[in-house]
Amino acid sequence: MNKKILSISCISSLSLAMLASCSDSTSDLYNPATPIAGVEGEGYSSADAGYIIASSDSETGSQTGTPTSSATTAYSSSFAPVVNSSSSTIPSIQSSSSIPATQSSSSAPVTQSSSSTQPEQVSGNTGERPVITYAASGATATNAGNCVSVTGGTVTIKCGGEYDISGSYSGSDAQILVNTAKTDSSVYLNMRGLTLSNTADAPIYIQKASKAFVVAKNGTTNTLSDGSSRTKTYNYTNDNGEAKTDTTGACIYAKDDLTIKGEGTLIVNGNYNNGIHTSNDLKVKNGLITVKARNNGLKGKNSVEISGGTINITTTEGDGIKSDTEDAADLASGKGSIEITGGEITITSAFDGITAANAVVIANGESTIPTIKVTAGGGHNCLSDPTSNTGSTGGRGGMGGFGPGGGSSCSPSESMKGIKGDSSITISAGVIDINSRDDGLHSSGSITVSGGSITVATDDDGVHAEKALYVKDNANISVALAYEGMESPDMHFEGGITSVITTDDGWNAAGGTSTTSTGGNTGRGGLGGFGGGGFGPGSGSTGKLTVTGGYHYIYVGTGDTDGVDSNGDITISGGVIIVECRMNGGMGGMVDSDGTTNISSNAKLLGFGTNNSEEGSQYSVSFNTNSYYGTSSIAFKPSFSGNKMVSSVGQPSAISSVSGMTKTCFGNSTDRCVYTK
Repeated sequence: MNKKILSISCISSLSLAMLASCSDSTSDLYNPATPIAGVEGEGYSSADAGYIIASSDSETGSQTGTPTSSATTAYSSSFAPVVNSSSSTIPSIQSSSSIPATQSSSSAPVTQSSSSTQPEQVSGNTGERPVITYAASGATATNAGNCVSVTGGTVTIKCGGEYDISGSYSGSDAQILVNTAKTDSSVYLNMRGLTLSNTADAPIYIQKASKAFVVAKNGTTNTLSDGSSRTKTYNYTNDNGEAKTDTTGACIYAKDDLTIKGEGTLIVNGNYNNGIHTSNDLKVKNGLITVKARNNGLKGKNSVEISGGTINITTTEGDGIKSDTEDAADLASGKGSIEITGGEITITSAFDGITAANAVVIANGESTIPTIKVTAGGGHNCLSDPTSNTGSTGGRGGMGGFGPGGGSSCSPSESMKGIKGDSSITISAGVIDINSRDDGLHSSGSITVSGGSITVATDDDGVHAEKALYVKDNANISVALAYEGMESPDMHFEGGITSVITTDDGWNAAGGTSTTSTGGNTGRGGLGGFGGGGFGPGSGSTGKLTVTGGYHYIYVGTGDTDGVDSNGDITISGGVIIVECRMNGGMGGMVDSDGTTNISSNAKLLGFGTNNSEEGSQYSVSFNTNSYYGTSSIAFKPSFSGNKMVSSVGQPSAISSVSGMTKTCFGNSTDRCVYTK
């Protein structure tokens, strides 16, 4: 990159007024808020005319300028500012008419202050990075020129660039407020051991900026806390000349794009509402981050992207991670989505763990895989483990249920789901552990799982998609406890390994309306969720279930329960399926279909039951828990005793040895394993 030196020299014969103008940091040429034409990119601020180039910072990831003040900086004939130029001509300077307006006293937010002094215009730049230091008396700033004003504990940042911030302060005026033109460069708030507690408002408020970065520097611990109520409003003018009135809604509150990063520790206490909030895009790159919030932990209204970090989130009245734009155009463009490609994330939320108005995507990052642990709504607390009683008649099947079902879902009236994506959920990688009162994975659209390891325990459905569900490739899903294991009107099992243990149906292809092939959920029937038989016959729903590959295990408790159930057709042309069904009332059993059932001999299906199955080739074979049963191509040791079996591979019987067969275990079990050839 070519660089040209712009030298400014003042002729000694000029008047003192002209000499003063050569070093006036508020002039058009040298004002840090004045951009130089042709200087672009995050590495340069629009204040480059008043910056010297600083060295690269490994944690901020950019070369940024340092705001300069007047006479001690680059405006002598011996030292000139460095600017970008691809030609030999000097870049033109934008006229005063195009200078982004700084906030006037009439449009400035009303700030609370423990000091009655006027804002101090910091000067005396030595060419170093600006430093903001908090102490018991408030804040001080050095090396910042006219880019920073200080009133007691309130610091207002007016220029792009990097700012080092440290110290400790508590008060109703403890705030860092960023108000820079969106044409300016990014603002980096480098926290180097900062404890800031605002007893009445937000300690960090990004009112206006091109992009803002909150950086916890390596080796430091930084704690931010906000007040539990709000009485202050802010009046300002945005870049479009529109008057805005705002109230901060989070401990770290931003109106524009916000990135959280750094290799240090960041502790956020959101006592009023959200922990970290932006009205645009929120990104988390790395760091040790702990968020305790009254409402949502992390919220990016337009999007949330997490690529790294160790993140612990606790909420008392809200969701863990949320993106919730409601604008139709934004949703159509993909906003309102959450993408996680790395990090170790632990969420304990009052309501949903991860929730997006659009899509949730969980995939591998460049160097790490995401690890996610969610406890939503306190976790499951009412369903009983249906495997705890392995006698021939089985246990009570959850809470006993309402109506003919195999047990009530006992799901809450509020949404307390593990991961929810209104349009879709796509998971191709990661280690995910969900313990939820409501559905583990839930989408009003589709769910596709092609990789990763997912474990779910819930009082409702393990995996629920209101339009379509796809399980394929290297997916590994274990529903350790649920009312219904997996449910969608259009279900496709193409690969992977799955396991479900339920108090009602294992797989339930239901929910589509009888007048459309892709319709959404027609509504939940029965008290306490699907308790009244859910989408059973007569509900007007339809479904389709297709299995072409993979290894699948289904265990269902007692009552009117079905292992594989469809309100439409069932087609099984491949894969390995083991069904253990302890139905002791109603109709259905190991395989149940309201449409046409086609089970190919290419598929390996073994079903163990205590009652007749409505579909599939059925055999009267007594079995117990001491032996393997099947044929020469498939064998399984059941976990209870019975006398009814379904098989797609011919007459099943006791198998004396599984030597030479391939062992595939389901979930985290070491004994619930299928042997195949």
